[in-house]
Amino acid sequence: MLPRAVLVVLILIALPLVPTTASADGKRLHHDDARRHVERGDIRPLAEIMGQVKSQLTGEVVSVDLEREGGRFVYELKTIEPDGRRREIYVDARSGAILKSKEDD
Repeated sequence: MLPRAVLVVLILIALPLVPTTASADGKRLHHDDARRHVERGDIRPLAEIMGQVKSQLTGEVVSVDLEREGGRFVYELKTIEPDGRRREIYVDARSGAILKSKEDD
């Protein structure tokens, strides 16, 4: 079994390769659409966003979605907190600002 730190690093390396995306509000799109938005400068790459917010996260990121909510692109990070609770953190995909955080139901 791999040490926890190694697993976290492997997850963070793999995250840019597998995010799901969204074009219409609340709907996911194909990965190629996300790449086009990054190339046009509409959003920042996931690796940059993760570098910016990782110090503000208390749990391990276990999944990432890219959605369009209220006219803006938002990375939805799902985490497992140290106490085992699941949390969703919504991050503006352009600025990297954390918009909200809530317990996952």
